[in-house]
Amino acid sequence: MEWASSIRRKAMARQHKAEVMIAGEQLRLKLHDGKLIKDRRYHLRTYPNCFVAQELIDWLVSHKEAPDRVTAVCLMQHLMDQDIVHHVCDKRSEFKDAKLLYRFRKDDGTFPFNTEVKIFMRGQRLYEHLIGDKHSILQLREELGVAYQRSFPGCQLIDWLLQNGEAESRRRGLELCRALQEHGIIQHVAKKHDFFDSGLLYQFCINFRRRRRLSELLNDSEQDNDEGTAASTHEDNHPESPFLLPKKQPLEADVGARKDLKQVISGRRSSMSSLQLHSAGFPPMVPLSLTPIIRCNPKSVLKIYYTCEELLAPGAPFTKRVLTVTGDALGWGFVVRGVAPCYVQAVDPGSPAAAAGVKVQQFLCQVNGQCVLYLDYRTVTTLVMTGPRIVVLEVMEPQEY
Repeated sequence: MEWASSIRRKAMARQHKAEVMIAGEQLRLKLHDGKLIKDRRYHLRTYPNCFVAQELIDWLVSHKEAPDRVTAVCLMQHLMDQDIVHHVCDKRSEFKDAKLLYRFRKDDGTFPFNTEVKIFMRGQRLYEHLIGDKHSILQLREELGVAYQRSFPGCQLIDWLLQNGEAESRRRGLELCRALQEHGIIQHVAKKHDFFDSGLLYQFCINFRRRRRLSELLNDSEQDNDEGTAASTHEDNHPESPFLLPKKQPLEADVGARKDLKQVISGRRSSMSSLQLHSAGFPPMVPLSLTPIIRCNPKSVLKIYYTCEELLAPGAPFTKRVLTVTGDALGWGFVVRGVAPCYVQAVDPGSPAAAAGVKVQQFLCQVNGQCVLYLDYRTVTTLVMTGPRIVVLEVMEPQEY
C-alpha cells in the first residue's frame, strides 16, 4: 500500500507540474500580446524580454486572476519555484511586488529541460499532432463493456509513431510509450495495465489544450486525491481567463520544443538537446534525477561574434561543412542561440549531433536546404523541430578548429 501510495503521489506531482507549465506558458503568451513583456533598460543596460513585477501584479489583479496583490505575489512565486520565471540577474529567489525585472525562462533559453520536462514536452507535441489529425486514432472505444472517449489501442499508437517517423522501430516506440506512461502522460483506461504493444486501450492523462486559471493550480498543489488525473481531461469553465490560449494559436513547448519549451535545438525531437526535450526513443525508464536543473543564464560560447557579411566575405577564416544528424528517441542533442547568424551554443555528449560532428561555435547556414543565416534561433529551432527526423545542416566553423 505504501508503495502504491508513493507512486500515486509522484504521478500527482508530475501532473501538477505539467499543469503549471501549461498555465505558465499561456500567461507568457498573454503578456507578450499585452506588451507587458519587452526590452527594458536599467542602469545603462538593456534586459530583453522582461517584465516589471509591480506592473504584472497590477495586471493580475485588474484581470481578476488574483483577488489581491498578496495572492498575486504567491501565484508568481509558485512559477518561480517551478523554474518558469526568474529574476533577470538571478539575484533574488523571491518574487517581490516592486519595480524589479523578471523574465520567463523560456524567453532567455534558461528553462530547466530535465528529463521530466523533456518527456512532458514530447507528450504534448504528440498530443497536439494526434488531436489535429483528421483520421486520429483517438476515438470513442469500448473495453470490457465500458466506453472511453479519445482512447487508442497500444498497438495502433506504435503504428502511428512508426508511420510519422516518431520511432525507428516497434521496440523504440514501446520504450517511448512506457516512458510516457511512467511520467503520467498516458495511462491504461482502467489503470490496470502497463503499456503493451497490444489491443489494450489507453488515454492521455493530460488535456494539453485545457484552459485553466493559474490560481487554481495553487489549490491543486495542496490536494492529494485521485481526481486530479480525471479532472485534467475536462474543459475549464473560465473562458475569460487571461491564461487562455486562443484556439487558433497552438500551445508551444518546445521547445518546445514547438518543441521549443526552451527555444533551442537541443532536446531531441521536441526540444533539441539534452538540455531540452529529449523526445523520441527514451532510454527505458530514465530516472528523473539524471539531468541537473540549470538555473543560470548561459553565457555565449563565442570568442568573437561575426556578422553574416563577415562570414560570407571572400577569404573569411571559416570552413563550410555539411552534417547529417539523425535524431534518436531523445531528439538531436544540440542547442542553438543567437540572431542572424545563429550558432551552436552546446552539444550533448553522446548525442546524434555529437556523432555527426556538430560542435560549439559553429554558425548555421542552412537547415534541410533552407537558408537560415539571417534568421533568429527561435525560427531555426522551429524549422528543426517541425521537420523530419533526419536534419541536414550546413555549418561554418572557424578554421582554428
